[in-house]
Amino acid sequence: MGQRVKDLRESRGLTLQALSDRSGLAISTISKVERGLMAPTYDRFSNLARGLGVDVSELFSTQGGAFEHGTIGVARDTDFGYLETENYTYEMLFPDVRGKTMVPMRGTLKPLEKMRFDRMVSHPGEEFLMVLAGRVVVQLEGAEDVVLDQGDSMYFDSGRGHLYAAEGAEEARILVVCSGLGDDGAETPAA
Repeated sequence: MGQRVKDLRESRGLTLQALSDRSGLAISTISKVERGLMAPTYDRFSNLARGLGVDVSELFSTQGGAFEHGTIGVARDTDFGYLETENYTYEMLFPDVRGKTMVPMRGTLKPLEKMRFDRMVSHPGEEFLMVLAGRVVVQLEGAEDVVLDQGDSMYFDSGRGHLYAAEGAEEARILVVCSGLGDDGAETPAA
């Protein structure tokens, strides 16, 4: 993803400072992402996409086109864009489809004891989470932890700080769908 971010930034004639101003991310964060020293979390890569003026899927794939109403997309089990961070793996579904109003992803979570967080994640929009395998603990800013078993799901305002982790010693698999809503309530691509 780092090289892709750098290529998109340079093709738009943006400096690190300009992208920092547009994305709200520190120059050092963007530089680390571009050099492959940091794998960004969802909120950071969606801010990068917004700052670059691209759909979040463009960070995962160089190919693709706009979603056209009335069309149908099929994703096979192995069709996804992949990003591994310190705490999560992201499997971006439909990475070649631009302009989606929902961002569907699968992921693998490490046990909470093995994860390191410097902050909770928050971003505009709403979020749906379903546990595909294992048990998941969801920590939400200002609320008690929620433990979800396989097949359980939850829906929440993703502007509230949150993080997910596997409950217990085993990894967990999840399906997450994010929608992006700007401050004015309008749908924003890739948020």
